[in-house]
Amino acid sequence: MKNIKLKICGMKYEDNMKAVSQLQPEYLGFIFYKKSSRFFDTVIPEIPKGIKKTGVFVNATVEDIFKKIRLHDLQAVQLHGNESVQFCQELQQRISTPLNARIEVIKVFSIKDEFDFSTLKPYESCVDYFLFDTKGKLPGGNGVTFDWTVLENYPSTKPFFLSGGIGLETISKLEAFLKSKASTYCYALDVNSKFEIVPGLKNIEKLKGFKEIIT
Repeated sequence: MKNIKLKICGMKYEDNMKAVSQLQPEYLGFIFYKKSSRFFDTVIPEIPKGIKKTGVFVNATVEDIFKKIRLHDLQAVQLHGNESVQFCQELQQRISTPLNARIEVIKVFSIKDEFDFSTLKPYESCVDYFLFDTKGKLPGGNGVTFDWTVLENYPSTKPFFLSGGIGLETISKLEAFLKSKASTYCYALDVNSKFEIVPGLKNIEKLKGFKEIIT
């Protein structure tokens, strides 16, 4: 497969985080959304410097996000709610100081069978990446894929994360997608529920096998 980054999301348990971090994914995601079964409210242990600690937020305030960035030394922020363009601009202004210049902003958009890509254009100047997930009952972690061929109509050059139901059982589908035009700007894969023993606890062997396949 082409050079693709990996984000492992929904981390919750300290020993599991340490074990997952040994696999050297580019991103580790921590969900700061109280209604999530993977809600994280403790301390992130020391993990290798090359892994970007990513805070996942759903309709949080700029101030709350900024506090979590400072508390956990986050390197990326993922917005998984109905955050407006204005909100993203305000967030960028708040975190784009010389001290925080390294912080990436990822804006999530949910897709089922179709998507109006014109909604992306206003966000291009105020986020670093888009993330496409499956529209479902929950903001994320629904464990099902959407129709990836929808991304053949992706009009932007902004790199994006692909998420939603990605697991070992989707490898052949993933290989086909990554060879297609739709994946031209696919920067990273975001995995979560398909690699869990229980919510927040990841199966290390499954993740190891997956990473070996995609790299």
